[in-house]
Amino acid sequence: MEGLITHVDLLDKRKKKQKTVSSLHSLSSLASSNMCQSPLHDFIHGLPKCEHHVHLEGCLTPELIFHLASRNGITLPSAAENPAYASIASLTTRYEHFTSLDDFLAFYFEGMAVLRTEQDFSDLAWSYFQKAHADGVHHAEVFFDPQVHLSRGVTYSTVVAGFAAGCQRAETDLGLSTRLIMCFVRHLPVSSAKEVYEEFLANEHFQAQVVHGLGWSSSEVGPPKDMFREIYASAAAKGIPLTAHAGEEGDPTYISTALELGAQRIDHGIRLIEDPELMKRVAAEGILLTVCPLSNVRLRCVTSVEQVPIRKFLEAGVKFSINSDDPAYFGGYILDNYCAVQEAHGLSVMEWRIIAENSVQESWISDERKAELLERIEGHVKKHMVSVDV
Repeated sequence: MEGLITHVDLLDKRKKKQKTVSSLHSLSSLASSNMCQSPLHDFIHGLPKCEHHVHLEGCLTPELIFHLASRNGITLPSAAENPAYASIASLTTRYEHFTSLDDFLAFYFEGMAVLRTEQDFSDLAWSYFQKAHADGVHHAEVFFDPQVHLSRGVTYSTVVAGFAAGCQRAETDLGLSTRLIMCFVRHLPVSSAKEVYEEFLANEHFQAQVVHGLGWSSSEVGPPKDMFREIYASAAAKGIPLTAHAGEEGDPTYISTALELGAQRIDHGIRLIEDPELMKRVAAEGILLTVCPLSNVRLRCVTSVEQVPIRKFLEAGVKFSINSDDPAYFGGYILDNYCAVQEAHGLSVMEWRIIAENSVQESWISDERKAELLERIEGHVKKHMVSVDV
């Protein structure tokens, strides 16, 4: 299809930028477990959190890439082919210098080649859930990208079974509630997405509550905005929850198109502020934005977390949650993102309560689970207020 790009295109773009990467300013200081100097740090750490925007493949750390490559007998690119793969340390350093979304995606798709078995996918999911739990996450809705795995010979059932096992372990061992969201990727042909969608339907994974919703991701600018119109119309008719990456690099029309196609949630959406009328609509309809501050900076959508329109969204009544996106690549899990927002915007306890409660209300969970999480938030806020008064 005209306008689509492939994994090879992304890798070629990445290679052309190798020579200039070393001169880029490092953003590693953005995400550090000790970064939050606010008096509210302990409150923020303990605040019950919901994460709605994290790609499980984006939790593939350099350490895990090298480990799985060894376990599966996979040869990674040589240092001569790509200096980033000379060591775990050099790959970690390279992740601090992404020049664009496509530059990141080239490494993202290359790295996931080490995922081969059901156990690999389960281990990857478990590694994320452990970190999320330590950061105060009580509910996590996580993306996965089956098309990319199918294109390299890994079956749909292997991917889903592995990730589902990781989710089940998180629920059993950590007490989290979890939801799997299957993403279609915009850099591959629609025919590839339809193939995966048909397999999803044939396995009745929505009815069985193995996969709980559908989304789209990958390269925003370039492919047709409405390329998944047919799939989304079919899914909406079946009552399947829908979300979409929009308004990250693309202008607000990407958001309006996603809403037209039935998206009930917008992933990223920071460019919404460029269209006041659309922002009023999003606020009025209670559409949740899943904002990823550190990701936005790392991919140069904004130059600093101060530019992420957190306060403008609060003032306009736009609901949003704060998320980590691809934490292994962007150097920050959810608590790092919460701390970065606090450092940049200096939110109050009550503003954090609004964010946390909206995150719960717009999660794809039962009313009973929502009530349980809202009660935990209320208890945490009250405990903090008592300690402050004392």
